[in-house]
Formats: sequence, C-alpha cells, structure tokens
Amino acid sequence: MIIIEPHIHMYSRTTDDYQNMFAAGIRACVEPSFWLGTTRRHAGTFFDYFSLILDFETVRAKRFGLDHYAAVSVNPKEAENVSLAREVISGMNEYLDHPRCVAMGEIGFNNINDPEEQIFAEQLQIAHRKKMLVIVHLAHFNKPDAIRRTLAVIRNERFPEEKILIDHNDEASMPIARETACWTGMTVYPISKLTPERVSSIVRKFGHERMIIDGSADWGISDPLSLVKTCEFMKKDGHPEQTVKSILFDNPNKFYSQSFKWTPDFNIKPMDPREFQR
Repeated sequence: MIIIEPHIHMYSRTTDDYQNMFAAGIRACVEPSFWLGTTRRHAGTFFDYFSLILDFETVRAKRFGLDHYAAVSVNPKEAENVSLAREVISGMNEYLDHPRCVAMGEIGFNNINDPEEQIFAEQLQIAHRKKMLVIVHLAHFNKPDAIRRTLAVIRNERFPEEKILIDHNDEASMPIARETACWTGMTVYPISKLTPERVSSIVRKFGHERMIIDGSADWGISDPLSLVKTCEFMKKDGHPEQTVKSILFDNPNKFYSQSFKWTPDFNIKPMDPREFQR
C-alpha cells in the first residue's frame, strides 16, 4: 500500500529515517515549518530555513525514494515576537509561491495569547488571498479553549474550512473539530501526545472521513513510522481495511489535492548511496 506521511519534520531526522520510511511503504511526505530548537533572532534565518525545506530537503528525500513537499509559515511558537514575525511575513511570498509549497503552516496557537492570534490572523489572510491550504497547529494544552479560539479566528477571516487541516487533536478537542468542515488531524508520539490505542478509539467514535493521522517526528522522542504502526494496530483492533487505507493514503491525498502543486510521484526509485556521496 502506498502511504502519505502528511506532517513530518524531516529537518530533524536522519537518512536512516528516510530509508526506513521507504521500506514501510511511505512514498510522499509534507514538511510544515516548525521551531528549530532555539528562538531565531533574524528574519534571514527563517528564509534560509524555508529554502532548505523547499529545495535541499526535497532533493535529499528523492534520493531515498520519497516525494517531499513543504508548508511555509511563522510557527506559533515564534509568533509572540510580533515585529520579527511581521518582518518574516513581509518576505514570505516567494517561498509560498515555490512549486514545492503546498500549504501555509503550521500556524495557530502555542500559548493561546493575543500576539499569537494577531500573527495567526495575518498569515491566514495571506493564505486566503492566495487560495492556499492551511495546516493549523492546535496548542498542546487546554485544547477545548484552544480550538474554540482557533475556530473564531478562522471564521472571522471567513476562510473556507474545507481548506484547513487542524492538527494535534485529542479526545477533548475532537468533538468540537468534527462539527466543522475542517480536516481533523491527530499526532502519534511514543510517549507524549496520542498512542495508537487512543487514535483507534477516536477513529471508532468519530469515523474516518476527513480524518488524518501523522507522526510529526521532530526533536523529541518520536518515530517517523508512527503513522504506519498506528494503522497496523488499528487493523488488529478491528478497523476495516478501507478505514486504514483512507487514513494512510486517501484522506491526505484528497486534502493536498486541493492544491494544484500537489502532483506526487509515487514511483521514485532510491538512488545507489554511492552515487550521491561522491
């Protein structure tokens, strides 16, 4: 089965991870912009990072058989420095227009405060004007309040909900998220966030339509094969094959296919390592 990993931060991963992802059936992935482990002080460091995930990471992934796309934004973890965030936003157009940029993201809330809301709204306005897809980061605490405030911003901007993926949902936020037309994401980590057992229960309760699962796999204890392992667990837990297929491929493909830039090649052959190490 061909698998799409819809949200993963490959900037923080090794080439071994790409090899293991390919062996597991993953053939395409999307890398949203995220926090690099330290607070950035200059707009240029954001732009260099955007170039890296749009250009170099695409080449690196292709060497191992994966078609790599990216999303560009000021991540909510760095949105409280409003003046710097606005400087980055003012120079973001060329990266948003890049052929490998299929969405704006991650944007949203981290600490759920007013400066984050300002930068969230300003980036959402740009995405609306450019008719882009958006990946929304749901704050990792107090999720019911976080998603209500998130939806208030989305609706105030009159942004089409079907073009939004709200990620990092859990049992507390999912009932609210499922009342919208947004795509609903869940992130699986071995220790933090959701376990395969919790994901399986949530899918059983809320259904698989517009449901997207990802591994994220960033600096913490994480696993680039979390998505695959969760779906393997779901099969054993009694979910039909079609439900698993929809989560591994159909749903992320439908979401990203709303972008004309999403034209993944699922038949890339990995290169001989000796060829690109010269």
